[in-house]
Amino acid sequence: MSQVIPEKPLRVVVWSTGTIGRHAIAGVDAHPDLELVGVWVSNPDKHGKDAGVLAELGRELGVPATTDRDALMALAPDAVVHTAMTDDRVFESIEDLIWMLGNGVNVVSSGPVLLQWPHGILPDEIITRVEEAGRSGNASLHVNGIDPGFANDVLPLVMTSLSQRIDEVRVMEICDYSTYYQPVVMGDLFGFGKPMDELGFLWHPGVLTMAWGSVVKQIAAGLGVTLDEPLTEEVDRRPATRDTASVSGDVAEGTMGSVRFAVVGKVDGVPRVVLEHITRTDAESDPDWDSPPAGTDGCYRVKITGEPMMHVDFVHHGEHGDHNVSGMITTAQRLVNALPAVVAAEPGLVTALDLPLVTGRGLVTGSGHTGTTVSTGSTTGAAR
Repeated sequence: MSQVIPEKPLRVVVWSTGTIGRHAIAGVDAHPDLELVGVWVSNPDKHGKDAGVLAELGRELGVPATTDRDALMALAPDAVVHTAMTDDRVFESIEDLIWMLGNGVNVVSSGPVLLQWPHGILPDEIITRVEEAGRSGNASLHVNGIDPGFANDVLPLVMTSLSQRIDEVRVMEICDYSTYYQPVVMGDLFGFGKPMDELGFLWHPGVLTMAWGSVVKQIAAGLGVTLDEPLTEEVDRRPATRDTASVSGDVAEGTMGSVRFAVVGKVDGVPRVVLEHITRTDAESDPDWDSPPAGTDGCYRVKITGEPMMHVDFVHHGEHGDHNVSGMITTAQRLVNALPAVVAAEPGLVTALDLPLVTGRGLVTGSGHTGTTVSTGSTTGAAR
C-alpha cells in the first residue's frame, strides 16, 4: 500500500502537554497535512495558556489549552493525538479512548500499550467495546510509539523479510534510565531506589505479559506463528553497587538499581519470539548483561537467529539531549506521522500490521514547510 495523503489538512487535538505531548504539539505544527486546533490539559494552571508556550516552542500558536473535554469534542476534530499518562490508569484511559471514538474522532495514542495488540491480552469484551465504539463513530484507534511500537513491531518484522529460516526473533531495549524523568514509573512501577524486598508493580506475576505481551503476540501474528499459552515471564532484579544520581530520585547502594526482564513466546516449549529489556540506573553496572554500543547511552536491539543471522542496533539521541529525550520525540512522531493513514483506515482498532508505509513526508528541511524545535527539558507526562 502507498502512503496516504489527505486532500486537506486534518484538524488535530493534542491530548496532554507532558513529556510526549509537548513534542506532539511541535510535530503537528511541523506537519504539512495536519492543523492543530486544540490542546487538552489536566492541570488547571495550564488552562488558557497557548500551546506554543506549553510546548516551549519560543512562539505562540494561537491555540489555547483547555481542561474542558467537551469543548474540544465540540470542535469536531478529525483526530486526537493522545499522549496522557496511562501506565497507572490503564482501564480508565481505555474508557477515555472509547469515548473519543464514540464521538467520531480518530485517535493515535501512546498508551495504554497493551492496545498495540490486545488480542489474547485484554478480555474479549473490552476489545469488542473498542471495536464497536469505532464502528459507531466511524473512527479508528492506533496505539504505538517506540517501545511498544516501531522498535519492536515494524523494525523486526521488516528485518524478517530478509530471512530464509527463523529460529528466534528477540527484540530488546538496553537503556540507562538515570536520566529518565518519570518518578511514578521509576519508583512505583520499577521499584528503583527501593529495598530489594519491596516489589515494584511490574514484578507481580502477569503484569509483564499485560504490559509487553502485545509485542510478542503481534510479532508472532506477523510471522504466522501460534504460541504456547501462557507466555513466560523472566525477571532478574539486582541491587545498586554504589550510590547513583537519578533525575527521578537518587538510587542508594543496596536498593534496587537494575533489572533484566523478558516476556517469552514459545512454540512447543522452544523460545521463538522474545521481548527483553535491560534497564540500568548506573551505566557501568551488570557487565554480564548486554550493553548498548560504545559511546551511546541506550539502544533498541533486534537479534534474529536463523539463516542468515541478523543483528541490528537502533540508536537515537536528541539533537540537544540524550536518548530519553529522543525516546519521547520518536514516540510522538510515530503517532503524528501515522495520523493520515489511521484516519483513512477502517473503523476500529488499527495495528502496525494494518498500516501502509508511514514516512516523514513533508518534514525534510527546506522542503517548503518550516518545522519547529522544542526544548529538551524534562516535564511530567506520559511514559513512553
